[in-house]
Amino acid sequence: MWREFLASCGKRVLGAAAGLFFGIIYLISGFWDMLVVGLLVSAGYWIGKQKELRQDPLVPLRRIWQYLSNKIRLYK
Repeated sequence: MWREFLASCGKRVLGAAAGLFFGIIYLISGFWDMLVVGLLVSAGYWIGKQKELRQDPLVPLRRIWQYLSNKIRLYK
């Protein structure tokens, strides 16, 4: 059962676990405890889900660079 679950959505679980890990580190250091932990777990889950659904990089740096280059050329 667990193997099937991890095979179907393993990267989501890994992302949520990474978020939980960093959330616990942040929790130990203090500040806005549960709000930040929930935000980090949610962000980790979202990143894992995005990596699972597509093979593209999470942040398309090449496309952003091309867009900015085209915008800067307009002003020259």
